[in-house]
Amino acid sequence: MSDAADALIEHCREAGQRITGPRRIIANVVVKSDDHPDVSEIYRRVTAIDPGISLSTVYRTLKIFAATGLVERHSFAGGRVRIEPASEVHHDHLIDIASGAVIEFRSDEIERLQALVARELGFELTGHRLVLYGRPLVRTLRRARKP
Repeated sequence: MSDAADALIEHCREAGQRITGPRRIIANVVVKSDDHPDVSEIYRRVTAIDPGISLSTVYRTLKIFAATGLVERHSFAGGRVRIEPASEVHHDHLIDIASGAVIEFRSDEIERLQALVARELGFELTGHRLVLYGRPLVRTLRRARKP
C-alpha cells in the first residue's frame, strides 16, 4: 500500500471509521488513480484486485471517504461523478470534451482575477471551483495552392 493510501486510511480511522480489507483496497485504488475515475471505474479496478468486493461496498466506502473529507466528488458535465483524493493544494480542472479526460491545472493569474472580481463585488472569496471545457486544437497543415 502506498504512503498516500496509508494516510487516507489513518484519517479514516481518526474519523472513527472501521478499517476493513475492502476499504484498504478502495483507498489504494483511489490514491493511485490520476484520471479522476467514476465509481464504475473504481469498482472495475477494485474487483480486479478482489472480485469479492461489491459495488455497494465501493459506493458506501466512497461516501464515507467523502463525508470525512478524504476524497472530493466532482460532477462535471456529462453527469458522471468523478472521484479524486482530497488535496491541500488548490487546483482547477479542464475537461477535454473529445475524450472526457480531466486535466488538473493551477494558474496564479486566474486565482488573482477571481479574488479581484469578488472584492470588486464586495465579497471576500472563501472558495471556488473552476471547470473549463474544451477540445484540443487541431493543427492542420494547409498546402499552398498553385495559381
